[in-house]
Amino acid sequence: MKITTRHRYVKKIPVLEVVLEEDRNAPLPLIIYYHGWQSSKELVLTQARKLAEKGFRVVLPDAMNHGERRTGPISPIPSVTFWASIQYNIFEFSQLIHYFEAHELIKDDLIGVGGVSMGGMTASCLLTQHPEIKVGACIMGTPSPLKYLERVLKNAKEMSIFIPQDVPLLLVWIANYDLSIFPEKLANRPVLFWHGTEDEKIPYEDVDDFFTEIENEPYSDNTEFLIGQGEGHLVNGVTMDTIATFFERELKPN
Repeated sequence: MKITTRHRYVKKIPVLEVVLEEDRNAPLPLIIYYHGWQSSKELVLTQARKLAEKGFRVVLPDAMNHGERRTGPISPIPSVTFWASIQYNIFEFSQLIHYFEAHELIKDDLIGVGGVSMGGMTASCLLTQHPEIKVGACIMGTPSPLKYLERVLKNAKEMSIFIPQDVPLLLVWIANYDLSIFPEKLANRPVLFWHGTEDEKIPYEDVDDFFTEIENEPYSDNTEFLIGQGEGHLVNGVTMDTIATFFERELKPN
C-alpha cells in the first residue's frame, strides 16, 4: 500500500495532496485538514497519511502567514495575524472544494473537514456556514472563538500590551462563525472533538462546556467528545489513529 504526496498550487494556495497511489486519479471522499498556529502543512502529514490509508484524498493547505506563505514576522498586535490566518482559511475553503469538484475527484459529494489547534478552530467555524460538509473534526481547537478572543484580549490588557480600541469591531465577522452561538448548525452531522485536560494554550473547559450544553439536543446526536486525560497541546499517534478511524466510519461510502 503506497501513499503518494503531491505538492500543488490551487489558485496559488500551496497544498499537499495525500492519497493512495493506486487511487490518485479516482474520485474519493475528500478531507481538507488544517494545521495549527505557527505551523505548516508538512506538520500534519502523519495524520494525512493515516487518513489516506483509509481511502481518502486528503488536502493539506498552508494557511496564510504560514509555511510557504510566511512573508515576515507576525503582527505585534495580539490576535491580528492569528485571526487573519483563520479568515483566509475560511475564504479559501470553497475554492479548494470547487477545484476538486471541477476535476471530478470527489466521490458522491463526500466532504470532510478537520484540523488541529488553529486548524480545529477553522473546522468548527466552517461547520457554521457549509452544510455540504458531511463530517468534521476539531482537535485541540475550540468551538467558541469569541470566548477565546475575549480571553486573549483580557490577558494582553493585563500584561500592558497595546491593543487598538476597535479590535472587536475589526473582528466582528467571528460572531457569524462561532459554533457555540449556532450549535444547531451541527445539524446532526458526525463531528469529533478531542481535547487534552491539561492543554496550556486552548482551555479544555471551553470544549467541555460546549459539549455539556449540547449533548442532549437532537442536533448533536452524532457529536463525540473524546477527552485526553492529563494531556497537553499535542496529538499523539494513538489519537491520530482514532481520528482516522472516525473518518473511516463516518465518511466512507456504505
